[in-house]
Amino acid sequence: MNLVARWILFALGVVFVLGIAGVAIRNASPPEEVRVVADYVPWDEETLRLAESIPVQDGGRIKPLTTYAGFTMLRFYGARKMEIRPSEDADSVKLKPIAWMMDALFRPHLSVRQPSFRVEDSAVIEAIGAEPGERRDRYSYEDLEPGRERLLELASSYARMEKDERTPLENQILTLAENVRNYEQIIGVFGLARNGLRMMPVSGLPDGANSPQRANASAVMATAPMIRRVLQESESRGETIPPHVQNLLQQILDGANSSKFGLFLFPPRNAEDEHWLSPGERVMNVMSMATRDIEGSIADVAAIETLSRTLYDTQESVDALAARMAERLGHDDFDQASPRLQAALTREAAALLDGAEEDRLPFVRRLAFQHELSELRGDLVERAEARGEYGSIELEADYYRKDWFLYALVWFLLGTILAIAMWMVRGLPQRILGYGVWATVLAGFVYTVIPIVKRCLIMGRPPVGNLYDTIIFITAAVVIFGALVEFFTRRRLALGVLPIAGVILITLARLFEVGDANDHMDPLVAVLRSNYWLTVHVITITLGYAGGLVAALLGIVYVLLRGLRLDGGDRGLRRSLTRGVYGMVCLTLFLSLVGTVLGGIWANDSWGRFWGWDPKENGALMIVLATLAILHARIGGFIREWGIHLASIFLAAVVTFSWWHVNLLGTGLHNYGFTDGGGYVNLLYFVVLFFIGFGFVAMAIERAQELPKPEGEAEGEASRA
Repeated sequence: MNLVARWILFALGVVFVLGIAGVAIRNASPPEEVRVVADYVPWDEETLRLAESIPVQDGGRIKPLTTYAGFTMLRFYGARKMEIRPSEDADSVKLKPIAWMMDALFRPHLSVRQPSFRVEDSAVIEAIGAEPGERRDRYSYEDLEPGRERLLELASSYARMEKDERTPLENQILTLAENVRNYEQIIGVFGLARNGLRMMPVSGLPDGANSPQRANASAVMATAPMIRRVLQESESRGETIPPHVQNLLQQILDGANSSKFGLFLFPPRNAEDEHWLSPGERVMNVMSMATRDIEGSIADVAAIETLSRTLYDTQESVDALAARMAERLGHDDFDQASPRLQAALTREAAALLDGAEEDRLPFVRRLAFQHELSELRGDLVERAEARGEYGSIELEADYYRKDWFLYALVWFLLGTILAIAMWMVRGLPQRILGYGVWATVLAGFVYTVIPIVKRCLIMGRPPVGNLYDTIIFITAAVVIFGALVEFFTRRRLALGVLPIAGVILITLARLFEVGDANDHMDPLVAVLRSNYWLTVHVITITLGYAGGLVAALLGIVYVLLRGLRLDGGDRGLRRSLTRGVYGMVCLTLFLSLVGTVLGGIWANDSWGRFWGWDPKENGALMIVLATLAILHARIGGFIREWGIHLASIFLAAVVTFSWWHVNLLGTGLHNYGFTDGGGYVNLLYFVVLFFIGFGFVAMAIERAQELPKPEGEAEGEASRA
């Protein structure tokens, strides 16, 4: 029976590892269906690397463009990677967030055909009158465009309803409408610079004296004083505004509005101004003469126009493009314009340069775009540095580029496999596998701590300030506490639990990040902006959560070992686990009690009262009361080994409610932690009930087997023996 139970647990462990790995892979991978986006040309790595660290203002802080792109893509698409094909027979192209964002900003004609919108229920698509796909599918802007007006109309009516009155379908329509509006803002950011302005002929002038058909927005911005003078003269004479001026102003207004809210790209040159400006704001400020920095605003818009012209001006030949770049670089000959460009031309495209112009043009355009993007980025970085707002941009771009927590998950998964194998063998192989588990757990811990430290440097605050922060911080704390238990017990049981806990918590963090789709490094609400209290209160409480979870994990190990007879009746092993659980319960009580008192002092300082029966406060009190009850029952003899372990498993439910569930209630002063996602954490309550039920059944069977047998039955067995 013991051997069978071991193999059953081994099989369950393998299923667990494969299941978690599957969730992680599915979370990180695009959908199976690969959409064809005809004539798509991938961005080269040099261009994407330049774009990654362009500073933008979003969410109340300055961050790299790659961060803005990543969370925007998560909100719209539900993943950080999209897969498309340039044609039916071509290899697929994987788009990372920065490439997806560059398409939306600079190549919207390609972006609108990408399946950028995740829809959970095809009934949403049917409701707006578009063509539905699978029940859960991705749609492009082109797919949704036939139902756009209906979508916005429905969303407007549902927005006037109370949240509790809306059905899940109505909430999905609201979310899709918000995503579509935000997407339109993004693709319109450079629309005015990209498309220019259509100039109407001026009546009464010879044809040759009329304005050209198209004009750059920056050129029109330079004539703002003249336009205002025309408007004032027309008003003073009581005349209507000339049609060509009215048409021009309407185009400027429409273009500026379409690029007003999508991306705040330009640092203000005035040190007193905090708000960064979008291209649309730059245009409107000049046209309304509401800024002293007219020349700087015109230069900003002109820089974007040059970028767009490099990509879109099909009339410009290779020689003309080369001459323009040479002029900007201050050289007479394009071949000497830039050592990097010259090397690329001679090394990578010697054959192209000997071919037809239509073959050479895309390559030269790519190099020219890189240069213009580098020029724009350099100017933005210089201005951000002058304002002291660029300090951690490169660090943050590197943080998202390396995806530390994915590697931590891989190490913990490997450690879980080794831990399962370690529990299946004895002797020297077990010791060797134990060293392997230690190594993988240490590697996973390092890959967890490094990004936590980087986040602290980027945010300029302690590591815990929101729900996502707590998950990754608890992961590191659980490893430390579990390692301490293993150090004192030396039974390799706590050691084997550590990678399993790491896998569960890192997977939870990744699921929450995708489901919440918010940047968790954005500034905290005002009540939390105290590094002192974040350190002494929030970290203490969070460590208490970690201690309670470690106690519950050890309790589960005890219940499985004793319930399945895997411990061989080893009382020393049982006592070791019991001491470990007792110590973790004591630690949880200490940390939770101290953290709760410190929280009350902070509340008194911030809100003028020590205690207000807020749900978050009640949750912390529940942990204190639960641990006190466990310890008093143990000291009073009301619970023994079985009892303290079953109680420690129940403690996990109390900790989860305090840590997580009160944030789903949507009430209380601790509104910084509210979330609509994360309902999958409710699965933990089922796990707790399962192991508590299993423990009670195992305990009942064990006690039934230990009952003295009737005297006659015992004499019969003796005579047969």
